[in-house]
Amino acid sequence: MHEFNAKFGHLLKGVLSGWDRLVVRGELRALYADEGGMKQYLKTNHVLLKNFKEFVNGVTKRLRAASLAAALEGNRPVMYVRSPKSSKEEIARSIQQRDGIQQGLIAVLTCVEPCMSYSVVPNGKTKELDLKLEQRQCMHLYHYWMHPELGFMHGRIQTWFPFRIQMCLNGREWLAQQMDRARIGYEKHRNCFAWVEDFARAQELFQSQLSVDWPEMLNPIARALNPIHEEIFRRYRVNYYWTIPSSEYATDVVFERQRDLQRLYPLMVRHGILNLSSADVLRFLGRKIAAGSPVPAQYTEELFSDVKRRQEGVRIKHFAGANSLKADDKVYTAQGSVLRVETTINDEEQFWVYRPKEGGDPNDLAWRRMRRGVADTYRRAEVSEKANHRYLDALAAVDDSTRLQELTQDLEESVLWRGRRVRGLRLFGDEDGQLLKAIGQGEFTVNGFRNRDLQSILFAGEAKDEREKKRRSTRMSRQIRMLRAHHLIHKIGKSHRYRLTDRGRQLVTALLSAQAVSISKLIELAA
Repeated sequence: MHEFNAKFGHLLKGVLSGWDRLVVRGELRALYADEGGMKQYLKTNHVLLKNFKEFVNGVTKRLRAASLAAALEGNRPVMYVRSPKSSKEEIARSIQQRDGIQQGLIAVLTCVEPCMSYSVVPNGKTKELDLKLEQRQCMHLYHYWMHPELGFMHGRIQTWFPFRIQMCLNGREWLAQQMDRARIGYEKHRNCFAWVEDFARAQELFQSQLSVDWPEMLNPIARALNPIHEEIFRRYRVNYYWTIPSSEYATDVVFERQRDLQRLYPLMVRHGILNLSSADVLRFLGRKIAAGSPVPAQYTEELFSDVKRRQEGVRIKHFAGANSLKADDKVYTAQGSVLRVETTINDEEQFWVYRPKEGGDPNDLAWRRMRRGVADTYRRAEVSEKANHRYLDALAAVDDSTRLQELTQDLEESVLWRGRRVRGLRLFGDEDGQLLKAIGQGEFTVNGFRNRDLQSILFAGEAKDEREKKRRSTRMSRQIRMLRAHHLIHKIGKSHRYRLTDRGRQLVTALLSAQAVSISKLIELAA
């Protein structure tokens, strides 16, 4: 987020990047193996299929009693939630606040929900009984805790075989516990920090979350959900395999003054909707798309953006299939105001990680599809953070301190540059308009552009011969010279690349925005 810091760094208190919401799932994979694992489990426990229902009902009854024992012994509430529309988190937080729970179990909420479980069915081919894994409904137990390391969280276990577990953690809750232990002061508002005593130290603690031993941390929570796991599986040993089906990684930019974020954020929202294309969104998420190219034809996922006004602020969100990138103005306080940019990954296979093949030679490293397993958690965070930073740099193009009239003043007049007269820009002409649009493309934000990059955008097709190539290159050189003379671009040292100046970025953004808005809308905005 170099561009964002360069432009707005003087307005900021600090920046925090790390996990927001994490959904972690634990599965006994051996029991899902084409039903063979479950059959083997029954065999080792000397259970016939005709006795399956009686056996599993008995195990479920024992599991429920063991799972609820800690709540009953500690006099913590056990509540049945009838409506799926009820927010279990809100119920748990109200109980926590009512009872002043600072650590330990808050409550256990029970609810009947869909699950994947086994039933015994007749096999028409073998004329014998068989197992079938299918979607059913069973009782789930939600344990809500103030965990000593993870803060407010919950774990859910289905009470029927194969006992899938799901946990919902929050990186900000986790960080609060870390800062408490490190005695770092902070002001927490909902799910973000408006003020931190030492942002650098807090970021180090955030980074430490990426190197945690996930099984070591999660297995004790799983044992609390099912205290009789070892008893159930003493003859057929299975352990939970941990995955992350959904993650949110957020970068919080904390502004010193409320008025700065209140002034800038509406313009950022407008800029995001009007000027950031679908191809830009894919670039933010790490997909390599050539300069000036549209979304690749082979990309078949849905791409769209929307804006919603909610109680806590305005949210702009860009969807790329099951994954997304969004920005919120999360909170405004006297201590600080937070702009949050967040990447959500629900489809991890859209990304790549440099790793060995699962179960293969550990030295056989190659770029392979990202996995849901916690082994690829570090790369998931890295991909998300880079996406956030690219998006913030794109938003940095916004500036409301200069009117369009001020930006364009004198640009249409010729200037003297390095002893030679250089013509003014025809700001609303087709040729210069296309040139300004080309240099403002998102892929040039970080590395800048070259003469041949502009050629690929502004000329149709390949040059027919060497003479045509030279003519195109010479023409682009004149255009680049004109842009430099008017201080819209500057040369990157020791290279043949150029990058927009602050003035150039403001101008391009303003002109493109003006061109995209209808006359009636411009009149409305001016009013």
